[in-house]
Amino acid sequence: MPELSPRRRLLVLAICCASIIVVVMDISIVNVALPAIRRDLHASLSGLQWTVDAYTLVLASLLVLAGSTADRIGRRRVFQIGLTVFGLGSLLCALAPSIGWLITARALQAVGGTMLNPVAMAIVATTFPEPAERARAIGVFGSMSGLALALGPILGGVLVDGFGWHAVFWVNVPIVAVAIGCVALFVPESRAPRARRFDPVGQLLMIAVLGGVVFAIIESRRLGWTSPAILALLAVAVLGLLGVLVHQPRRADPLLELRLFRSVPFSSAIAMALFALCGFGAFLFMTTQYLQDVRGLSASAAGLCLLPVGALVLVLSPRTGRLVGARGPRLPLLVAGSALALGGGASLWLAPATPLPAVLAVYLLFGVFLGTVNPPITNTAVSGMPRSMAGVAASLASAGRQTGTTLGVAISGTIVGSALSHGSSAFVHAERGVWWTVLGLGLGVVALGLLSTGRWAQDTATRAAASFDELDHLPPARVTTRS
Repeated sequence: MPELSPRRRLLVLAICCASIIVVVMDISIVNVALPAIRRDLHASLSGLQWTVDAYTLVLASLLVLAGSTADRIGRRRVFQIGLTVFGLGSLLCALAPSIGWLITARALQAVGGTMLNPVAMAIVATTFPEPAERARAIGVFGSMSGLALALGPILGGVLVDGFGWHAVFWVNVPIVAVAIGCVALFVPESRAPRARRFDPVGQLLMIAVLGGVVFAIIESRRLGWTSPAILALLAVAVLGLLGVLVHQPRRADPLLELRLFRSVPFSSAIAMALFALCGFGAFLFMTTQYLQDVRGLSASAAGLCLLPVGALVLVLSPRTGRLVGARGPRLPLLVAGSALALGGGASLWLAPATPLPAVLAVYLLFGVFLGTVNPPITNTAVSGMPRSMAGVAASLASAGRQTGTTLGVAISGTIVGSALSHGSSAFVHAERGVWWTVLGLGLGVVALGLLSTGRWAQDTATRAAASFDELDHLPPARVTTRS
């Protein structure tokens, strides 16, 4: 990729940030519309879970494929295709006449989203080759994910109350159209130095693992954990995982590059992304229903209650990015994990009549968490990796986030079950299991933050990067298999 002027690099960063905002916002913006969707389309709780999880599950399953494909055929080309498919999926969501159609359109929308999230991060990583500047740019880009998640419910509430739930999808269409033009004009094409081959078996195995787990969790409430269907789904997930461990190391260009996981910082970043977004996904899914169905607030009022979260993300994320660039990721990770754990613990005391200022004070903890968690995770996942692996490393980090969000919605819906139909007190009692889970996830982030930032962990990252340097110096024709 040709060297760009500082102004052009910032413009590329802005375009990539805009694209990630619409993709990530569509995870959270739908949450505030769920009560309206349930009433309008007569959806069940599992239907609402699938409205969120059909999107995040497809994102998690295909992100790695999208990143490696972009490395091979061109990041700008895949980026433009992704914008087009995402826009078409958004249009079909807005026109959906039933919950089944909406879930299907959400899956199509996510297919486009898979070509935007990791590809945009790889474009940013290759646009800023100087390490310090690259760290700051990745910090800004990573903070956009958190900002989009936090602002989604606020914008969604305004749109739902003003124009109906369809508007949360209509709003994407003009944004995507403008983005397609900007990408064509300003984003240069780039590819990885060595093209990676397509791995259809690896892709199917990844879908089997993620799909089996999520299907089993969501449908277990209806069918029971001991039903043949649930046991079969869990068996598929286990066999898929075994297949990944056996098949992927035998390929020269695997879909899931297991050697990346030799790096303790990288492995910890994936796990922290999963823990963090699992906690926040559960928070959003529970909170929008608590505010609207338990406390009786409108969609826009519920969105405004989450304004403290968005405000803190807006204030803290840029500062966190600079702090990571200057002093490393340990302190932000410890702050983020502690805030998530405290938020989960404080939420255990929320009741239908809890004063609203006290509720908002609890939400401030989740704002501190989201404002400090994304930049250090994103930087940890990508830094230290060779540039030829930028797309794959970025894809795995994004897949960890989407998998976490998917599991957060699936687990929280399963824990709460049909409690809402038995009254607000029953719902509040049932959701305490969700908040205990969130507390544990926050403590997990703290532990992994300590583990991944020590000298031993950094040494493992150096050795992992060296293994790719050796391989990348070989001509593609000679790289066939490895033991």
